[in-house]
Amino acid sequence: MTAELVRGQNHPLTEVRLEIRVSAGTPLVAAATLGDENGKVRGAQWVVHPGAPALPGLEVPRQAAAGHRLALDLRAMPEAVHRVSVLLALPASGPARFGAVPAPFVAVTGLDGTELAGYTIIGLDAETAVVALELYRRQDAWKVRAVGQGYAGGLAELLADQGLSEALHLAATVEEAVARGLARSVAAPPPRTADGDRSRHTAPAAPGPDQTGPAASSSASPGRQTVPDTAPAQPATPQDGRTNGAPGQPAPQPPYADNGGGQPPYPDGSLRQAPASGPQPPVPATGPQPSAPTRGPVDYTHPRRQSSAPPPPPPTAPPAPPGQPAQPVAGDATGWSMDERLYNQVWGMFEDLARTTAAYRSAVDFADSRREKELDQALSDPRSRIGGQGDAAREAAHARYTALVDQARAALDRDLAQLTAESEVVEPALPPAFARWDNPVWHGYRVPMEIPMAVRLGDLNLPEIPSLRIPMLLRLPLERGLWIDSGRSASSDDDVFADEEELRRLAMEAAVAHTARLLAVHPAGEFGVHVIDPAGAAARTLAPLVRSGVLAGPPAAGAAGVADVLGRLTQRVDLVQMALRGGAPDALPPGFDTSEQLLVVNDFPHGFDDRAVNQLRYLADEGPAVGVHLMMVADREDADAYGPLLDPLWRSLLRLTPVPEDHLADPWVGHAWTYEPALVPAGSGVLEQVLAQVAKARREWNG
Repeated sequence: MTAELVRGQNHPLTEVRLEIRVSAGTPLVAAATLGDENGKVRGAQWVVHPGAPALPGLEVPRQAAAGHRLALDLRAMPEAVHRVSVLLALPASGPARFGAVPAPFVAVTGLDGTELAGYTIIGLDAETAVVALELYRRQDAWKVRAVGQGYAGGLAELLADQGLSEALHLAATVEEAVARGLARSVAAPPPRTADGDRSRHTAPAAPGPDQTGPAASSSASPGRQTVPDTAPAQPATPQDGRTNGAPGQPAPQPPYADNGGGQPPYPDGSLRQAPASGPQPPVPATGPQPSAPTRGPVDYTHPRRQSSAPPPPPPTAPPAPPGQPAQPVAGDATGWSMDERLYNQVWGMFEDLARTTAAYRSAVDFADSRREKELDQALSDPRSRIGGQGDAAREAAHARYTALVDQARAALDRDLAQLTAESEVVEPALPPAFARWDNPVWHGYRVPMEIPMAVRLGDLNLPEIPSLRIPMLLRLPLERGLWIDSGRSASSDDDVFADEEELRRLAMEAAVAHTARLLAVHPAGEFGVHVIDPAGAAARTLAPLVRSGVLAGPPAAGAAGVADVLGRLTQRVDLVQMALRGGAPDALPPGFDTSEQLLVVNDFPHGFDDRAVNQLRYLADEGPAVGVHLMMVADREDADAYGPLLDPLWRSLLRLTPVPEDHLADPWVGHAWTYEPALVPAGSGVLEQVLAQVAKARREWNG
């Protein structure tokens, strides 16, 4: 799982070929310095920056941008190098200090985009340069440490602090490289339009193998726990502190969050991503330009795109009457496929609802504070209390308050009406992985041939308009486990679900619905499910999964059954980890099942001894990286006997509830989003129908 670092914390690195991904709300310059065993930088030749972007094992971007990817191969590092410091700096033409921009986020990822460690650089103010991360060697193993050391004197002060006598000259060289146009700034996503509608971008035609030309790319990633990696993709170029990119690539943890300390929910469960703008044309530089070496045409074809034809353009809305917003169209966001466009569109809807609600609440707060101030001023003068002057002042203050609130409400209602219309168009167009269980698309369900980019875990809404539900989409493959909380929370103590047994039953029903959906959206043979039900308390609820034959085996019961399942899955994680770390993934035993595995645990910690508890924690921490995932149905209070031992376990899981609860928060403005689980409608046979097709496909696959 991803390590969320705080300043000074370190984390071991399990891979040697890495990417350092930087996301910020403003263009930054990325650089790096190499240090010896004493941390000393031996000279300018040990500094990588836009003017000299490559050294053995390390390459940085040539441009100042709001999103960066630094390539790193630790095996190719010279033996004398024991430390790599990642530096970020504000260009001279940018903001005057880091305190005026959103906190940058830095992630260490594998080449496949799997995030190993992330660090949000907070606490900066007057600084204009910062040492973000430090990768260092200890006894032939590499670790990463979150540093976050800022310098008000910029790159010159930072480099001087690292022992470079030519720090001033080197900092000037970097600025000159940026100013000459060797580093082109990439603009942040476009702001909201005047009429309140988010701008739509037509997806650029993807060049085929015989075409060349720049192609805009974006990556995107909703505590109160912040909304998780669910929902829209993660943005590559955040704006105003909010991720605003197209879903598809890992970014700072998605928009949904939970009080338990996880990530925020996006419509993908992560709440996140919105479409990102592409690079702007280069700004002509003044003065003599260095002659560029003659090269052949650059192939901009995406290395993972096998189709030789560009994706079809997104659908366009018919022209709107003058003065009226355009009619919504499903799939008009950017993306390579309709599913990706719908995913990005859901992200955009989530972001728009968060922003327009934040604007309304801010306007009401301002109106209220101004009214209080005006009343205090009017009544502080004793003369105003004589006659009708005080009453007139109060009436005037109330009138201004009402006018401001009515104006804000009108703007909110306009935006909500537009979002509601868009939701009514998008919801019926969603594929099974994104759709509610009552969507007619399930009646034509067929087992897919490919894994989708996300799966729906529920809906999110705000109290201003409870009827507008944004799909909470969780990115696949799962990067963290799920915890279905069967305990009573503050919001459920006084409602009809106060009965503990009823809550446990509902929690298990939610777990079965989530498990069935995960099985349904994976190709046959690509997803296996194991169940631990120590006392058999959930036998009735688990019946659809058991009868259909989609489980890897009957639910494990008793202490022996718990030990057997945990032992087999723990051994599986160990084998895969050893194979991957040894660079020999083909060395797994013959017939080894490489599919994703899900362990559903009911009534934890009943039936678990200390050894089983430690194995469960191990699976929660190490399993997701090698395809073993955890779904727990438990009441945290039941595990109080273990004390703080299990706190890391709860924090590592994405907390979901079996009943509506406002426990998720987005990372932009901190709204408390109400989460509603994705349950099968009462009396519907869609679950049995879908599971029957999954079981049939599995039998044919195993055939």
